[in-house]
This record gives sequence, C-alpha cells and structure tokens, in this order.
Amino acid sequence: MGSREVLGQAARLASSGLLLQVLFRLITFVLNAFILRFLSKEIVGIVNVRLTLLYSTTVFLAREAFRRACLSGGAQRDWNQTFNLLWLTVPLGMFWSLLLGWVWLQLLEVPDPNAVPHYGSGVVLFGLSAVVELLGEPFWVLAQAQMFVKLKLFYTAVLVLCYVIYFTKLLGSSESTKQQTLPVSRMTDMLPSITRSRAFVNWKEAKLTWSFFKQSFLKQILTEGERYVMTFLNVLNFGDQGVYDIVNNLGSLVARLIFQPIEESFYIFFAKVLERGKDATLQKQEDMAVAATVLESLLKLALLAGLTITIFGFAYSQLALDIYGGVMLSSGSGPVLLRSYCLYVLLLAINGVTECFTFAAMSKEEVDRYNFTMLALSSSFLVLSYLLTQWCGSVGFILANCFNMGIRITQSLCFIHRYYRKSPHRPLVGLCLSPALLGAFALSGGITGISEVLLCCEQGWPARLAHIAVGALCLGMTVGTAFLTETRLIHFVRTQLGVSRLADKTL
Repeated sequence: MGSREVLGQAARLASSGLLLQVLFRLITFVLNAFILRFLSKEIVGIVNVRLTLLYSTTVFLAREAFRRACLSGGAQRDWNQTFNLLWLTVPLGMFWSLLLGWVWLQLLEVPDPNAVPHYGSGVVLFGLSAVVELLGEPFWVLAQAQMFVKLKLFYTAVLVLCYVIYFTKLLGSSESTKQQTLPVSRMTDMLPSITRSRAFVNWKEAKLTWSFFKQSFLKQILTEGERYVMTFLNVLNFGDQGVYDIVNNLGSLVARLIFQPIEESFYIFFAKVLERGKDATLQKQEDMAVAATVLESLLKLALLAGLTITIFGFAYSQLALDIYGGVMLSSGSGPVLLRSYCLYVLLLAINGVTECFTFAAMSKEEVDRYNFTMLALSSSFLVLSYLLTQWCGSVGFILANCFNMGIRITQSLCFIHRYYRKSPHRPLVGLCLSPALLGAFALSGGITGISEVLLCCEQGWPARLAHIAVGALCLGMTVGTAFLTETRLIHFVRTQLGVSRLADKTL
C-alpha cells in the first residue's frame, strides 16, 4: 500500500472518528447540563474524579503499550503471535483492577454515605467495566491496522459484541475483498494459540510493548496527574473537585472532539509510512515528502484551532459556564479555570501532533531515552501541581499542566528538527502564521474582551446576545483571513476530505 493510499485511509479514519466523537460528546454534553441541576458537587467529584480515575488507570496501564507496539508492526508478521500478545491485556487488566480497587476501597478516604451513597458498588462496577472493555482489544487492533473506517463503535460490552459480530460476518464472506486481505481466515485464529513451530509471541513486539508500557505509565501520570494529586493528597474537598472536573471536561471538549481522533489516526499513518528508527535520508523519499507535508499541515491546523479557542475562550468563558451549569459554575473560580484551560488547549493541540509523529518515528532506544525525560516530567508535575494548588487553588493544576506540556512540546520539536535536518523538508514552518492572521487574532481578542466588560454577563439576555454577535463577527473576520493567507492548509484539508468521500463510496 502506497503512502498516499495510507494517507487517504488515515484521513477517513480521522474524519469518521471526529463525526462519532461529535455525536456522542454532544449527547453527553446535553445530558450533563441537565444532570448538573440535580446532583451535588460532592457526587460529581466522586464519580467524575475518583471512580473515573480508577477506570482510566486500569485501562491505560493494561492496554496502551500493547496498542502502540502492535500497531507499529509491519504487514509481514505472524499475526497469531500478535494476537497472543494482545490477549495478555485481559489478565493484566484483572490484576490492575483488583489491585487498584483494593487501594480505592481500603487506603483512600471513604466519602460520607449520606452525601455519596453506594461508593463500594461504584468501585466494583467501574473496575469490572474496565476488564470487559479489554476483551475487545485484539479486534480493535486488527480493525485499526486494516483501517476499517466504519468500525468505530461503542465501548465496554457493546464494543466487544460489535467487533465479534463484525469479524464473524466478514470472515464468513469469501467474496469480500476485505476478507481476502486479512491476516486471518476464521475467528479461532484470533484466539490465543500455542504451537511448537514458533514462539508464543513476537519478542520484538514484546520488547517494544515493555518500552511503551514504561512510557505509558509516565504519560498516564502526566495526563491524569491532577486527579492523582486530588485523590491521594486531598488538596481539594469533593465539592471543589467536582467543579474543577466539570470545568476541565468542558474546557477539553474540543480537544477530545477534534485533536484526539486526528492524533490517533495520523499516528497510524506515520507509523505505516515511516520505518521506525531509520534515518530520514534512508527512508523512501516519496514517503518522506508526504509525511513532511502532512506534518506541516497538521501543525498549522492545530495552531489555528488552538489559537481560536484561546483568544475567544477568554472572552466567553463566564457566559459558557453560566449557560451550561448556572451560578454554581459561573461564580467563584469557574471562569478563571476555564480561561486558563483555553491556554492549555492550545498547548494540547500542538503537543498531540508533534508527539504522534515523534512516537511513530522513534526507535526503541529513543523511546527508552524519552522515558527518562517523562519520568522527570512526572515527578516535577506532581511536585509543581501540589505547590501551585497550595498557592492559587485549583488553577494551579492547569498551570502545572501547561508547564509540563510546554516541556513535552519542546522535546518533540527538537526530535523533529533533528529528524529532518539532513533533508530538504521543513515541516516545522507549520508553526509560523502570517502577520495579517496574527493581527486578526489580536484584534479579535481586544474587541471581544471589551465586549465582555460592557455586555456580559449580568445585564440580561439582550446584552448576552449582543456579546455573542460581536464574537461571531470577529470569528468570521479571523476565519476569512485564514482562508486568504493559509492557502496550502486549505488545499490540504479540501484534498483529504475529497479523498475521504471518494474512498467511503468504495467501502
């Protein structure tokens, strides 16, 4: 499969993931806005912070390294060994679920049963759902490796059931073109198998999995670090944890809707197009050119999206929180939290793109060296978040995240610069904007800031609507300037969307 075909499939994967993410997140967004009127901040804090942390930690530690290692393999491999390796995620998930469940029940502070009932049952159910989700891991990796765009489904039990039904139907159809290209011919080929003619697993993939596991453990601390600090150090009460989590979820909504599907899909693209650990001068030049063009365009897209969220988020944070959750969110520290998070989203957008390329191109040795940097970042984050929280409250978590994200971006940019140093390609120019576009962002920020002071948010709905209209006009001016100045990016987006639509018709 050529690099441009892989690019087309990666673009389809990102666009389909984006559509489903938007659909499900919008449903969740509406339901949460309704539920917030009937739940206490304490219950929100326990469920959204402590129990969700149990679930995400179990799943992340059990599968993240296996996913990255098995998706990095080439087409010519023994898939039975890969499936054997992937099935190890289930007992590993059971181990983490039992160990962490015991910690959550025995070592952490148990909330007041009158304020938060059924805490023990919640711990058991969240841990069980994590194990059930891991049953679908071999099917998920096979679907991702084959880039089955239309197979982006629900999770836990529904996820496993849908994968089993889909592959059973696909493998039973001898006329399917997809079935002829699959590395398996029947469902039993995906179950664990032991034969004397070959090793149980591919040891190269197993060693790479261990490297990614160490990296995943550190990355999990960086990703969920504030929840670990809140859970184990009790720097915030359950009510403050609830408010922080609501604002955190609202602020990261766009990051999860747009940036995460792009990062996951184009990591697969870069992993397939580039040979891991191989010098840029030794790669296929056509693949190098395509990868550089894609990386430049993704960086530009991430920068524009992040700046838009940052500039307009500062002026509309209080209004958004008031509409979403009422006075409980729009008063106190809520608006300051969301404004700070808007800056963090900009860093998230850039880091997602740079790291998806870096992790796809690094050799095993480079991944191991990067783990030491992640270890230092993890330690500094925990210390810094604790100190900043003592100084400025829950905003300290976001400031600590911004610091660590900046360090991670710097590490990835240095790797990309070294990687392309001896080639004619310069993808990092994607982080440069035209003076006209920078001026449009600055002007929009100033106008919307003045509008917020004059019109929002205690002067009734007519003033609020006027404030929204001002923002819409400024946004239109900024987007129009981007269309006129960033023609290469617009061409890239239009081309890939066109490829996606054309390819979808052939599936």
